[in-house]
Amino acid sequence: MRRSLPPLNALRAFEAAGRHQSFSRAADELGVSHSSISRHVRGLEDRLGVQLFQEASRGVRLSPDGAAYLAQVSPAFDLIGEATEGLAEAPAGTVSVNSEPLFATKWLVPRLAGFSALHPGIDVRLEASRHLADVARYEADVAIRFIPPNASYPGAALLSDAMLYPFAAPTVAPGPVAPEALLDLPLMRDRTNGTWRAWFARAGVPLPQDFAEEVWRMSSALAVEAAIAGQGVLLVSEEVVSHEVALGRLVRLSDVGFREGGYHMLLAEGAARRKPVRLFRDWLRARTARWRHDQPDG
Repeated sequence: MRRSLPPLNALRAFEAAGRHQSFSRAADELGVSHSSISRHVRGLEDRLGVQLFQEASRGVRLSPDGAAYLAQVSPAFDLIGEATEGLAEAPAGTVSVNSEPLFATKWLVPRLAGFSALHPGIDVRLEASRHLADVARYEADVAIRFIPPNASYPGAALLSDAMLYPFAAPTVAPGPVAPEALLDLPLMRDRTNGTWRAWFARAGVPLPQDFAEEVWRMSSALAVEAAIAGQGVLLVSEEVVSHEVALGRLVRLSDVGFREGGYHMLLAEGAARRKPVRLFRDWLRARTARWRHDQPDG
C-alpha cells in the first residue's frame, strides 16, 4: 500500500518549529535559514490544506490542527532516531550533567567509572551548582538537584529519598551508640533548620533545656569532609556517604532516621531523543533504585 507522505524536509522543518514554537530556533537546530523553515512550513500547509501555525505577539504558535499533528509527528521522528541509533554497535556522544555539589562529589564521581566501562564512547561532562535546576541556563542535558519536602518541579524524576542518619568518623565513635549518647558528642549540621531536634524527637530522647544546635557554618560537601576528619557527628542522607562508609571513613551511629526531601533528575527539552542521554538517565535511575522509597516513614 502506497503511503501518503509529505516531503521529509518539510516535516522536519515543521516538527522543529513546532517543538520550539519558533522558526528562528528551528533554523538554528537544523542548520538552515529562517526563510527555508518558513518556505517548508508554508508548502506543507498548502499540501495538507490546513493552517499549522498562527501569528503570535512574539513569533508564531501552533494552531489546534498543528498541535494535533505535532503530537503524532514528533514520536515518529523519535522512533526513526532510535532505530538509526540502534544500528550503531557502540553509542557515542557527549552528555553534560549539572549536579548538586554533594551528590556530584560523594555519589556520582565515585561511580562514573562504572558508566564509562559500560559505554566507553560516551563522554560525561560534569559540573556542580547549588542553584535550582535550569537546564537551559546551564546548557546541560541532565540536572540533578535536591528538592525539599512538599516542593514540586514539573518533569523532575526522583532518584533518591534516602533516610538521614547520624554518621561520624571511627575516631569519634567506632560503631552504633544509644541515641541519648549522641548528646555527649559534638553535633554538626549542614543546613539552617532543626534537623537534630527532629532526629532526637524521633529517637524518643528528651532534650535538655540548654540544648542548642551548632550554628550552621558550611556547605553540605564541606560538612561531610569535616565529619570524615573527626570533627563531629553529622546528620546526612545515607546514599551520599555510602562510598565513605564502604571505605571505613564514616560509620552510622544509629538505626533511627528520617527523610527530608530527595535528589531528583531533570532533562533538558529534547535531550532524551539522544541515545547517550537515555543511557545515562537509565543507568542513573538503576544505580539509585535502592535509595528510592515508595512508602512513607513508618
